[in-house]
Amino acid sequence: MAVTAKAFQLWRSQIAPHDNVSDVCRVAGIKRSTLAQQLVRGKVSVTTVVAIARGYGVPPVQALAVFEGYEDLPGGIRQPTDAELVSQVSHIDILRLLIARSEDRGSTATDLELSLAPLPHRNSVRAWVEAVDPGDLRQQLAASTGVARQNLSAQLTAGRLAPEIAVQAARIANVSLASGLVVTGLLTPEEGGWPEDGRARALCAMPDLDLVFLARDRLDVLGKQIRRAELDDGKDRAMWENLG
Repeated sequence: MAVTAKAFQLWRSQIAPHDNVSDVCRVAGIKRSTLAQQLVRGKVSVTTVVAIARGYGVPPVQALAVFEGYEDLPGGIRQPTDAELVSQVSHIDILRLLIARSEDRGSTATDLELSLAPLPHRNSVRAWVEAVDPGDLRQQLAASTGVARQNLSAQLTAGRLAPEIAVQAARIANVSLASGLVVTGLLTPEEGGWPEDGRARALCAMPDLDLVFLARDRLDVLGKQIRRAELDDGKDRAMWENLG
């Protein structure tokens, strides 16, 4: 959900009372034409708001709380669950830990030093939704946001989730309201209140059997994605061949 241009202009005048639009864009590192187009349309993207907030040293969570739909964001931030943290570990890092454990049986899980790839990873959004799903998350999201379930599925397949839907998903799942914004890449883990070593700690705490099952599930998802991509490529080739 974009914020209204009127609300944005009021917020902008408060954090940068002496700067014009060009100044704001320069500080935020965004194109002036991008912001100008959004203002003309009457809607400014949440991504733009976050970029400007960072440029002026305003915590993005605090900035978003000014706008409708995000007022409860600061008060709803808490530590992510272990399930959320593990969901943000790539399949490569999961396999690396399995291999490390198999090669060093004398070490405990917590003794292993693990340098994880930064998030979000390829399947961050879907993995997070599955990790926090109380059982009917998609149904509740569709009912509360008015977004059709097929559209929600399309967003998840594409690895994205609109900010307002991500926050609503967190509300329904009763987890930190910033988590969905972290896994979509809108906020950094630090901005969302995620502990720096949280993912590695949660992953290393998993017993071998659970880790194997996790790796299996992640590879299954990856296999389906690769198969779907190959089928799409085959359809494209067939179409061009038919066109001569």
